[in-house]
Amino acid sequence: MNVTPAPLDLAPGAAIVLDGTQWVVERADPQYGRVVLVSAGGDRMPVTFRFLANHPGCRPSTRTPEVPASGRGRQSAVAGDLTARQRELLALRVAHLLEVETGYRGGDPLHPGSGEPRPGYDPATTTLSQRRQAKAAELAGLDRAQARLLGLERVGVRTLIRWEVGRRRFGPVGCADQRWLRPRAGHPSVGEPVREAIHAVHQETMHRSRVSMRTRERMIHQYVREQFGPEAEAAIPSYGTLRLVWREWFGPGGARQHYARTADLPTSGGHVVVHRPGQVVALDTTILPVKVRETVFGEPVSTHLTLALDVYTHSLVAFRLTLVSDSAVDVAMLLRDVTMPLPMRPDWGEDMAWPYPGLPAAVVAEFAGYEVAGLPFFAPETVTTDHGGPYRNHHLVEVQRVLGANILPSRVLRPTDKQAVERVFGAIRSLLFEHLLGYTGVDVADRGVDPEADAVLTIDAMEHLVATWTVKIWQNRRLGEHAPCWDPVGDHSPNTLFAAAMAQGGFALQIPSPELYYQLLPAHHLAIHGRRGVKVRGLWYDGPALDDYRDGPSTRGGRHKGRWVIRRDPRDARIVFFQDPKTHDWHPLRWVGLPPEGEVPAFSDARVRDLLAAARRAGLRPRTDTELLPLLLDLIGGHIPVEAWPTRMGKTERTAHARDTLQGQAAAADRPISQSSSRTQPARPDAAASPWPPEQGGWREPARQTQRAVDGERRHRRHQALADTRLAVPARLGDGFRRRNLFLLPTDDSDGDASGSEAS
Repeated sequence: MNVTPAPLDLAPGAAIVLDGTQWVVERADPQYGRVVLVSAGGDRMPVTFRFLANHPGCRPSTRTPEVPASGRGRQSAVAGDLTARQRELLALRVAHLLEVETGYRGGDPLHPGSGEPRPGYDPATTTLSQRRQAKAAELAGLDRAQARLLGLERVGVRTLIRWEVGRRRFGPVGCADQRWLRPRAGHPSVGEPVREAIHAVHQETMHRSRVSMRTRERMIHQYVREQFGPEAEAAIPSYGTLRLVWREWFGPGGARQHYARTADLPTSGGHVVVHRPGQVVALDTTILPVKVRETVFGEPVSTHLTLALDVYTHSLVAFRLTLVSDSAVDVAMLLRDVTMPLPMRPDWGEDMAWPYPGLPAAVVAEFAGYEVAGLPFFAPETVTTDHGGPYRNHHLVEVQRVLGANILPSRVLRPTDKQAVERVFGAIRSLLFEHLLGYTGVDVADRGVDPEADAVLTIDAMEHLVATWTVKIWQNRRLGEHAPCWDPVGDHSPNTLFAAAMAQGGFALQIPSPELYYQLLPAHHLAIHGRRGVKVRGLWYDGPALDDYRDGPSTRGGRHKGRWVIRRDPRDARIVFFQDPKTHDWHPLRWVGLPPEGEVPAFSDARVRDLLAAARRAGLRPRTDTELLPLLLDLIGGHIPVEAWPTRMGKTERTAHARDTLQGQAAAADRPISQSSSRTQPARPDAAASPWPPEQGGWREPARQTQRAVDGERRHRRHQALADTRLAVPARLGDGFRRRNLFLLPTDDSDGDASGSEAS
C-alpha cells in the first residue's frame, strides 16, 4: 500500500533533513519562493522551494511534530503489519471516515450502498462538522461491549479528525490503533554480556563443523563464565530464550555448513535481472588452451586470455592476451576497451563494419575519428569479477570511480554469479581453439604428444585471429538457450540483441577522450626535486616539462597537500607521465638512467624490483640511476637494438624478454597519440592496423629481419662446408703461353722450367 508523503513544514524553526544532515528553517520568503536554512554548526544555505520539492534526499526531521512520536526511530508501518482481524477493524474505521467525508461508506457517490446517503450524512444538506458530530454521537450510542469489540469505544470528534489526518498522510494504516503497532520490547533478559557471547559463539561456530543448539548454549555459558566471571552466568536466560534469539538474529540455520559460510557474505541474498546492455559485464581470466610463439622463431609459450562479456547480449566487448598473468592495469585497460569503439582492420571486409540500425556508421566514425567495426561499446554499470589479486586492490577502486562503474566480486563457491563468462570460455574452446595447432586440451591427461612443437601462431597472429573471429563469427552466432525473455523462441544473436536494445532504450554515443588512459594509470603523489626530477618506485625520472615547477610545492590541497601527481604504467617503467597544471597536457618523463643514444628495451616493474634487489646484493649504493644501468642490461639481455638480440640465451631468459617486450608494446598501444602527430587510428591492442607491433616499424622491418636471418644462416653453413678445403691459387693470365714459347729466353733462376718446357 502506498504511503502519501507528508507535507514539508517550512515555518521558521522547523527542522528538515537534506542528505542525512539536519537543517533548521531560519527564514522563509514565500513571495520569492526562497528559504534560508541553518545547520547545527551555524552555516547558512539559501535554497528555493523548487530545490526542496525536487531533492530526493529531502524529508521532515523525526524530531518535529510532523512525525508521530510512536514512529520515531522505526520504519513506517504498512497494512501487512496487521493481523487479519485488525485489518477488518481498520476497514470498518475507514468506512466510517469515508461516510463522514463524502456521505458514502464506500467513498464513491457513483456506487452508493443501500439507503445511502443517510439523512444525517447527506453532503448536500450537512456540513463536514455536522457529519463528524453525528458520527461521534452514533458511535457513542453503540453497546459498550460491542464498541470495545469493534475498537470504536471513546471515539469523539477529535478522534475522527486525528484518524482523517493519519489516513491522508499514511493511507488507511494511519487510522490503525497505535497499540496494534507498539514497539517491540525485544528480550530484556539478553544483556550486553550475553549479547557479546552470542555473537562470539556465532562467529566461532561459522568456522567449525556444524553443531547443535545445545552445544551453542554451553559455549555461551563458557564465554560468559570466562570473560565476565562465574557470577555473571546467572544472568544468562534459558535454553528456549537463547534458541529463540538465535533464530531471530541469524535465521533458522537449515543450510549446510559448507554453504552457510559463503552465504554469509555481504553481497549475498540478491537476485539481479539483467535487461539492458552494459548493466552487468563479467570479467574472467584463463590460460589460453593453445600454445603460441613469442615471435616467428621464438619459443612456444602459454598466454593468459582475459574476456569482458556483456551478460545481456552475450557480446565479447573486449579481450586481452598477456604473457604474464593479468594485473590491475591490464584490467583497467580492458575496461577502457569496453568504452571505446573497435576500429576496422585493413583485411576486414564490409560485412564486419558497424551494422546496427538507428545509428549510422558515418555518425559513429565522425565521433570516433576512424571507421568502426561491428562490436558494441558502452560504459559498464556493474562489473562482476572473481576474487583474484588484479580485481581486489586500491587501483581498481580508483578505476571504478573514474569509469563510474561498480566492480562487484562474485560470491565464493557461487559459480552462478559468473556462469555466463565461464560458458563462453567453453564455447570458444570448442568453436575455435580446438581447430588450431598447438591445442593443449582441457587438462594434462587429454594433451597431445607435443603441443609445443605444433605451435605455429605467434602472439600477434593469435590476437588478430581472435579479434576477427569475435566480430565475424561470435557476434552473428545464433543464441539457443540465451534467448531473451520477451522472445524465447526467436532467433537472436549478440548483434541482434544489441540492435533491439538500441531500438527499445536508445544508445548513448559516449566515446572517452584520450586522457582516460592517463586517468586509469596508478597515481603517485610526489615532490619535484630541483636537479633530479621525481622518484617513482626507486627510479628517478626527469624531463623539460618539470622546469617551471622544480623545488616548488603544488597548489593542490587535501590529503596530499603540496604534492604533484605522477602517473605510472607498470608495464613500461622507462617513462612516467606528468600533467602540466597550466595547459593540462600530459608529458612523458624519461628514466634518467637511459642513455641519450638508442633505446633500452621495455622493462616492467618486476624487472625494476630485480634490479634494485641485485644492487643491494652487490653492495652498491649509487647516487644516480646511471650507475644502475649495467645491472639492468645484465637482466634484460644487454644494450643492443631489438632486431639484433642474441639468440643463444636460454628459454627462460627469452620468455622473460618476450614478456617485457609485449608489455611495453601493450603500454605503447594504449598510449594516446599526441596532438602533433598525424591523425591515424587510435592505439588499441586489438585494433592495430597490422599484427606486427608498432615499435618495430610495421611489417617491413620484420620482413627484413627474417631475410637477414635466412642469409646469415646460409652464410654460416657455407663457411662450415668450406672450412677444411684449401683452394689453389689460379695461374696468371698467359702463363701457359709463356712456358710454351720457344723464343722466350730462360732466366738464371728458371733453368729447370725452361728445360722442362723444351723437353716437352
